[in-house]
Amino acid sequence: MGLNKLKTILEMIKFEHTIFALPFAYVGMILGSMEQFGHLPTWGQFFWITMAMVGARSAAMALNRLIDRTIDKLNPRTANRAIPAGKIGTNEVVIFIIGSFLLLFIAAWNLSDLALKLLPIAVFVLVLYSYTKRFTWTCHFILGIAIGLAPLGAWVAVTNEITYPAVILFISVALWTAGFDIIYATQDMEFDKKYGLYSIPSRFGLKTSLIFARVIHGVTILGLFYLFFITHLGWWYLIGVIVANFILHYEHSIISPNDMSRLDTAFFTMNGILSVVIFIFTSIDLVMK
Repeated sequence: MGLNKLKTILEMIKFEHTIFALPFAYVGMILGSMEQFGHLPTWGQFFWITMAMVGARSAAMALNRLIDRTIDKLNPRTANRAIPAGKIGTNEVVIFIIGSFLLLFIAAWNLSDLALKLLPIAVFVLVLYSYTKRFTWTCHFILGIAIGLAPLGAWVAVTNEITYPAVILFISVALWTAGFDIIYATQDMEFDKKYGLYSIPSRFGLKTSLIFARVIHGVTILGLFYLFFITHLGWWYLIGVIVANFILHYEHSIISPNDMSRLDTAFFTMNGILSVVIFIFTSIDLVMK
């Protein structure tokens, strides 16, 4: 595969959107190691968790583009994506997907036994998500589970076990993802209705969907607050959660049923900032102990 083709694929999968999940994976890694062993993870663990995230996210997004290529061709918003526009062939995308899953397997193999054993479940969820819009409006929560596996997987990778705080972090990230994906899906609401695709916006309408997203994000903040009480996290982390709460509040304040013109800011910019904020304040909190 040539560099130009690889560049096209990376543009297709929006590699920069890794910023949503990667900081939370690092939170799971650092918090898990500190809770279990009282010290920061090794550089080797940091490297392989990063590789696992790159592999998992790249495989999932490329697979999604491959599976949705027919739908994307019908949708004016997505018709110019690489596969429906003929910029890249399906065989090249399949090779990229296989390579990405191989990277994920190698990373899990270098991390922990439990991470390797649970890998098939993670792969199943990553594959399942791309089909869910065809039969259930809960597809946003399946995506949430897929992204939530990032911090849970990183926790398992460094501790070789699943603990209660790890599950709370997983649920919080899953709900955060579901909330912003509902917002993102509003732009395809009419298209989904026309072609019989499932989503919360196409099922319940714009106004109700935005309410759903706001409530779900409220529960996300409660989950992140709860972590403060069941782990050794301190005040720096709590400040980070308070900042995250204001970010989500701002995210929902700049969109409304009457004005969705700032959807990109609400979806990408605000949520990218939020994940980095939580990572930075968690890191400061744990490093200073």
